Amino acid sequence: MSALTVSAADVKRVKALGFLNNKGTDNFSGRILTVNGKITAAQQRCIADAAEKFGNGNITFTTRLTVEVQGIPYEKIEDFRAFVAKEGLETGGTGALVRPVTACKGTTCQYGLLDSFGIAEEIHNRFYKGYHEVKLPHKFKIAVGGCPNNCLKPDLNDVGIIGQRIPKLDEEKCKGCKKCEKTCPVGATKVVDKLPQVNKDLCNNCGRCIKACPFGALDQDTYGYKIYIGGRWGKQVAQGRALTKIFTDKEEALNVIEKAILLFREQGKPGERFSTTIERLGFENVEAQLLSNDLLERKQQIISE
Repeated sequence: MSALTVSAADVKRVKALGFLNNKGTDNFSGRILTVNGKITAAQQRCIADAAEKFGNGNITFTTRLTVEVQGIPYEKIEDFRAFVAKEGLETGGTGALVRPVTACKGTTCQYGLLDSFGIAEEIHNRFYKGYHEVKLPHKFKIAVGGCPNNCLKPDLNDVGIIGQRIPKLDEEKCKGCKKCEKTCPVGATKVVDKLPQVNKDLCNNCGRCIKACPFGALDQDTYGYKIYIGGRWGKQVAQGRALTKIFTDKEEALNVIEKAILLFREQGKPGERFSTTIERLGFENVEAQLLSNDLLERKQQIISE
């Protein structure tokens, strides 16, 4: 194994471009963004070709749904970037910034309640790319989960979205068959006097009772977005906490993400994660700010300060 001869300044410079030093060598792993965890067959072939042409032939996958090509010599980094760019691929995903978004396969999953791929791509373009020059107190991670199965653990991210389907009963259609009660995976629905009663404290709005009803008694339902803030995973773990409002408008939900980024930029202390900022300011205080429009109205001021 050859010794590292690349200067510390250059190691730091290329890290900002998404290239992480392979310790003890002059080689780097190039981190390719997948935008929403989905790439085309042509892009996969391009990455494979790049791994053989510029790296050591090995490709690894990160927990944040990015792809790393290992063993790229320092002097070949720019050639590597140009090569993958031909298929619309770019490198990055490091620093005290909005990080690449992660998404489950809710768009195609039988349980998915939202277009996770589509929303993740919107978040990528609006916040990862749109805020890429905006320094934050620390990294800021966003995740999109298609349903309350929580496969992607959105509530362990700085901000997490989870798809919701909120049941609403049409009493005239209900026959008291108890299909909804038997189907509910969390025991939130009980049929009492031939009508289903939903315990709102238990119900996670997974929508399975709606699909189970053979009479369409629950399909006056509403799709929505549940938003968690302040989750984190790593050396210190914090469980994200859900905002009290379930958002039924996608743009309103995305605005909440933007307000969270602006709040963190303005009120977070250098080096602290968003969960610590929330703990210091108080959840109720932060939630009130995220549900008002003040942060968005002061967007340019907050970014420029």
